[in-house]
Amino acid sequence: MRTLRLALAQIDPIVGDLGGNVTLMRRYLTKAERAGADIAVFPELAITGYPPEDLVCKPAFVAENLRQLKSLAAGVGETAVVAGFVDRSDRGIHNAAAVLWRRGIRGIYHKVRLPNYGVFDEVRTFTPGERYPIFVVRGVQIGVSICEDAWIGDGPVRALARAGAEIVLNINASPYHMNKSFERQVLFRQRARENAIYFAYLQTVGGQDELVFDGDSLVHDPTGRLIARGSQFAEDLLLVDIELPDKTRKIPRTTELVSLSAPPKRPAERPELPQRVRRAMDPIEEVYSALLLGTRDYVRKNGFTTCVLGLSGGIDSSLTAAIAADAIGAENVLGVSMPSPYSSPDSLEDAKELASNLGIDFAVIPINDAFSSFLDTLAEPFAGREADIAEENLQSRIRGTILMALSNKFGHLVLATGNKSELATGYSTLYGDMAGGFAVLKDVPKTLVYELAGWRNASGPTAIPERVFTKPPTAELRPGQLDTDSLPPYEQLDPILHAYVEEDRPLAHIVRMGFPADAVRRVVQMVDQSEYKRRQSPPGVKITSRAFGKDRRLPITNRFRERTLPSRTKIVPSDPGPRPRRPR
Repeated sequence: MRTLRLALAQIDPIVGDLGGNVTLMRRYLTKAERAGADIAVFPELAITGYPPEDLVCKPAFVAENLRQLKSLAAGVGETAVVAGFVDRSDRGIHNAAAVLWRRGIRGIYHKVRLPNYGVFDEVRTFTPGERYPIFVVRGVQIGVSICEDAWIGDGPVRALARAGAEIVLNINASPYHMNKSFERQVLFRQRARENAIYFAYLQTVGGQDELVFDGDSLVHDPTGRLIARGSQFAEDLLLVDIELPDKTRKIPRTTELVSLSAPPKRPAERPELPQRVRRAMDPIEEVYSALLLGTRDYVRKNGFTTCVLGLSGGIDSSLTAAIAADAIGAENVLGVSMPSPYSSPDSLEDAKELASNLGIDFAVIPINDAFSSFLDTLAEPFAGREADIAEENLQSRIRGTILMALSNKFGHLVLATGNKSELATGYSTLYGDMAGGFAVLKDVPKTLVYELAGWRNASGPTAIPERVFTKPPTAELRPGQLDTDSLPPYEQLDPILHAYVEEDRPLAHIVRMGFPADAVRRVVQMVDQSEYKRRQSPPGVKITSRAFGKDRRLPITNRFRERTLPSRTKIVPSDPGPRPRRPR
């Protein structure tokens, strides 16, 4: 038998920190060398970070990335390296992987399949590759592929297998969303089995703007069996021994072959490896971990050390505060309660109890006087008109101003606390509760907010007061106000939003799923009319299959509206698809 020891370096690079990323890669390469690895593999565009977007249009950026690749190669010895970088050729700029060995660049693979959907627009900046070289490392035939290459059945993985690959390495920067881990396992098990190869999927880890990369690297054997799995949402060096028969796979004469000549290592020369098939996280734990990592990296990578947020005593701000405290440390979080004339005593009590439970700093800054001053200033232009949403939104904008003032004075990052249900329907205030540098729950529906808060309480010491779960959601901007005054119940609203926003279902189809036609019309109208608000909202962690922002791009100025539902639309109950579970 031939044995090849793989080291999959699941690292957290930073976009644009080319020197820092190479330093990180060297650190993991040293660990791989000490473990006796034959080949150390790094993620897609590890040198530049992913996604570099229009940075690749800057010649200086591409040149520096190439310089850093050569610098990395100069330190490579007997352990071969696969590293993602940006290449350039006469054909254009490429998303590429370099194979390094003995202080040199021995070969390069250019990504063939460029994604151009959702958050991806690689076709805009990269030129696809055309070649499928095979690299022989210690007598083992290896093919290299990049991310999207593996999502196509009759694509690059099959081409590499036909070219003689016994192992296909697939380096990735694949953004996380719920259930994607399961999708990958099913897909890559199939790739391994249908091509009779070992398939090693290496995923990057970390947060980049609104994207989160979840790690969770996988290695499948030719039967499709999972033989190794990396950590989720954490850096890791996944080591795995791959055993192959002495008889190698036939290599066609047309194959471009790159041989890295070195005799196979004997098993006695390196330490035995532990079993590495980890338990998968619970789905709610997985989402919480994504929000945690996305928040931590956004704060850290953008040079902040502390955060401030408004604490209303409601479920959204409570969960946001818990995530912030877990992400960057309770000592680095300031919660501010800003009661108005319509705030209930319970809300202030709940906010104070939450802050005490989490151990975060807490301040109370009433807005009564500021609100009165604004009303006095506006008395003349508002004369003769009843109080309405203008006065309600004034309170929210005063709070936003206070939080931004604290940010300016003390250098805090302001965390907005709104959820996806509110953002979708426009149930939020521009320059008020939407003010901030980062929106932790931007892609989290309200019903899922309750689930995450319940999981957070159950997974450790109780942080969020019980009353926060049981009281009806309210903005408290007028006497007796409830969210249901303006919105359908969240148990109804969230599945409608899922169908319309994430799945682009026609209105008639959503009605046939069992939802009232009037509610569907109303929700869709609110979504369509609120695009201008969403365009001005801060970035936030993507956790669903289709988030607002890069994922869902619609014009603000847009007169298209789907036709009104027929008055006699026949309602035929059908499977509405996955719905968020009710709060625990």
